[in-house]
Amino acid sequence: MTPERKARIQRVLQSRQPDLTVVTDYVHKGRNLSAIVRTADAVGAMAVHCVIGDKDYKAFRGTAKGSHGWVKVNRYTALDEAVEPLKAQGVQIVAANLSENSVDFRDVDYTRPTALLLGAEKEGVSREGRRAADIEVTIPMVGMVQSFNVSVAAGIILSEALRQRQLAGLYDNTRIDEATFQRLFFEWGYPKLRHFCEHYALEYPPLDAEGDLDNPAAWYAAVREQLGDRALDFGELNR
Repeated sequence: MTPERKARIQRVLQSRQPDLTVVTDYVHKGRNLSAIVRTADAVGAMAVHCVIGDKDYKAFRGTAKGSHGWVKVNRYTALDEAVEPLKAQGVQIVAANLSENSVDFRDVDYTRPTALLLGAEKEGVSREGRRAADIEVTIPMVGMVQSFNVSVAAGIILSEALRQRQLAGLYDNTRIDEATFQRLFFEWGYPKLRHFCEHYALEYPPLDAEGDLDNPAAWYAAVREQLGDRALDFGELNR
């Protein structure tokens, strides 16, 4: 791994926001879900929670690329499975939904632990989603159409969350714990080794203070002893 890539991974991890996330309420179009995941990555969110059916999820995962390696996508078949654990952690559920109770999306405090809830392309946020929401927001519009595309709405609202959190200094210091930082640094920096370890249920090799593998020869020798001929050439793994 080059020094430039190490530095970039470190900068990104230092900006991750563990208390900012997105929940999609049966958004089923793969291109919209992919755009939402890209936006989540851009604002430092670590996970997206997708409530989606089997067929649509398989199609979505089949086309998932790029930012999906940097943002964890958690899949659910029922909204309460995604929302209730977040609410139990004190996360406010902000639903993008036009109703008589909606407020301007800029009037919400996104420096609080926040989950942005986005509804399906045609139906919008479900009845269950509206009941779960702590607040509903809308984006003011002056044109003939009544709503933005769901992925565009996600970009607009999450950009406001980014702005508020930048002003509050929430991107200035690392906010994820050291164990998570080191795990993600390894997974992002050494993808071949990661898949090798996951395939054989091996613990990740330790990293030194510079982010390099700590005594890789000794680690690989132990792997060779454990796996025998199933172990691949270390040089291929480390490329």
